[in-house]
Parts: sequence; C-alpha cells; structure tokens
Amino acid sequence: MTPASPTDRQLLARAVELALANEARGGLPVGALVALDGRVIAEGASEVPGPPYHPGRHAEMQALAQVELGLWPRAAEMTVVTTLEPCLMCFGACLLHGIGRIVFGARDERGGARFIRPHLPPYYRTGTGQIGGPAWIGPLDPRTCDPLYQRTDEVFAKLPCGIEGS
Repeated sequence: MTPASPTDRQLLARAVELALANEARGGLPVGALVALDGRVIAEGASEVPGPPYHPGRHAEMQALAQVELGLWPRAAEMTVVTTLEPCLMCFGACLLHGIGRIVFGARDERGGARFIRPHLPPYYRTGTGQIGGPAWIGPLDPRTCDPLYQRTDEVFAKLPCGIEGS
C-alpha cells in the first residue's frame, strides 16, 4: 500500500467537511473531492437518497463529474479523496478515468471495492498504481470517518431498498 502524505490528510479533512455539511442539509455524511497538484479541483457529496432516490449519485461520482474537461489528460496525476472506501461503481469510474490515486477515510465493510481489486482482468492491472489501477491509500482516518459510515448505514436502513440493497 502506498503511504499517505500530509497533503492527503489535509484533503481528507476537507472531504470530512463536505460530508458534515451535506449531513447538515439532510444528505448522507459522505464527501469526496478530486485533487491535482495538491489542490482541490472538484468536490462532491452523496445525493443518493435524493429526493428523488438515485443510486448513482455517490460523492465520488459527483466530484468526478465536476472536473474540467481540459484537465482529464492529467488524470494519472489526480487523487480522489473520499470519506468512505469507494464502492465498485466509484472504483470502476476512477479506474476507467485513469485516476492515479484513491485516498479514503474509512473502510466500507459490506460494499468496499478492495475485495475486487485483486481479481481485475489483466487489462486493468496495468494501471498507474498497484495491481488494480490507482494507488490505494486508506483507511486514513477511521476514528473520524467510521462514525460517518455508521450514520450513512442508519439512513440506508430507513430507505425502501434497506441496508442490504445499498
């Protein structure tokens, strides 16, 4: 695993701020950002519960959608920072976009993509980092981010799909 840098910790602190602000607005406490050259170039927060409910509006996806088109040639230099370990969808988006690093605050014990990384097809094992594409840094701050994850689970438990459908 790639070691974290002081900048990673500062960026994660910003992702936590995004998560808490989103929670204060009634959303899920999950925040993400994209950084390039140590500065934030895009931010996002989970909008899954809505309204309306939309399973694809994860914080990472929201942040990736905000990256300026002209910056994508430098995707391998970008870092996605998120409060929660990316799911398969978000990891896949990072992989296909060519993102160089993923930093996350807490593990997702039920849906985290770390379970799939060793089993990627050969084409995707030649990414910019370790096997499985982007360098994977985390969990970087479980003490702060685990409670956010627990509160996210509480919200999902109340949705019609339930926690197992998340």
